[in-house]
Amino acid sequence: MSGVIPKSLEALQQLHSFNVSFNRLHGEIPSGGPFVHLPFQSFMSNEGLCGNPQKHVPACPSNSKKRRLIWILVASLVIFVIGVVSSIVFILMRRRVKTVNAEDEWSPEIAPQRISYYELQRATQGFDGNNLIGSGSFGSVYKGTLADGMIVAVKVFNVQMEGTFQTFDRECEILRTLRHRNLTKIISSCCNLDFKALILEYMPNESLDKLLHSRDYCLNIMQRLNIMVDVASALEYLHHGYSVPVIHCDLKPSNVLLDNDMVGHLTDFGIAKLLTKEESIAHTTTFATIGYIAPEYGLEGIVSKRSDVYSYGIMLLETFTKKKPNDEMFGDLNLRSFVHNSLPDELNKIIDANLLTLDEENLSQKLQCVSAIMELAMNCTANIAAERMNMTNVVAALKKIKQKLSSCYRTTLRHDIRNQ
Repeated sequence: MSGVIPKSLEALQQLHSFNVSFNRLHGEIPSGGPFVHLPFQSFMSNEGLCGNPQKHVPACPSNSKKRRLIWILVASLVIFVIGVVSSIVFILMRRRVKTVNAEDEWSPEIAPQRISYYELQRATQGFDGNNLIGSGSFGSVYKGTLADGMIVAVKVFNVQMEGTFQTFDRECEILRTLRHRNLTKIISSCCNLDFKALILEYMPNESLDKLLHSRDYCLNIMQRLNIMVDVASALEYLHHGYSVPVIHCDLKPSNVLLDNDMVGHLTDFGIAKLLTKEESIAHTTTFATIGYIAPEYGLEGIVSKRSDVYSYGIMLLETFTKKKPNDEMFGDLNLRSFVHNSLPDELNKIIDANLLTLDEENLSQKLQCVSAIMELAMNCTANIAAERMNMTNVVAALKKIKQKLSSCYRTTLRHDIRNQ
């Protein structure tokens, strides 16, 4: 027999004999009525029974103990809920405050100097529009002054845009190990859940694109050639001087920044590709800027060192003609066709009118140098990738042209000195 002894049996005043020993009963033995005088033998060998110790059974837990246990359970539950809510509030506050501390994601390989969100906010005067020096699909770039007086460029990524995290990580991955005088130097990074920025070396002369197409400033022929040698040197390093080839994938004048000495620095590695030693090409679904991309890039999404060479060749043409590759003047043609159809006899009609004057010294030799630059650009922009030069040969060719062009100006200088 199992179960409990009904409390209602206490009302049976005439009950004189009651024996439930050697069963499987549990619960409290009634303590009133006839149960007061029943012997303990009546309840023997029922391990689940409790009650008056005179019945040789353990005492039942008191109601106060039950209430105490309930209070302990309730208090524990309340403390647990408070802990969970506090944790959620703490996480949300961290996201809103954007404080970068030891738990934030940093790229220690980039630079030991850690810069917090608040420092960047102060440096840019609250990311004021007056400090905005550039913007694009990735986000915005601000000029800032750090507490130690260093002037920097703060590249703030648009975290709402799809692919931003990958773009930021890719730039960090590439820039933290690359070392070349013609690559933009990264000073530090600032990164938490909803704010990502790179702190870069500030370039006071902005970009090649702005100066090349400015109405207030004109780059002379030597400045243009020097800048394009700088870019070619950076590309040669990326393609052949690093442990694995790096494909920039987005070469254009706006991605060439100029420092105080007009030295060119290649920047923006947001869609760059790293090839393995076994790879010569890669595939991408991210498209670069129309007008600068190689034919195989646009048609099949194939990128390689040769696709960078093509983009460089288009930049070379733009730098010396001052015509953008997507200019409406070309109609069904393009910048390459425009130049190709004019070489070699109508060179003076396609180059920037401010580049050379008809009455200057050594004009013929200087035009020969410009013609050689245009021919080099033609080789870089061949429609078939395999027919394009590699950047090592491009750098060598440009340096020879630079040497010859420099000698033209040295001759002019000596002539001027003799005539004084």
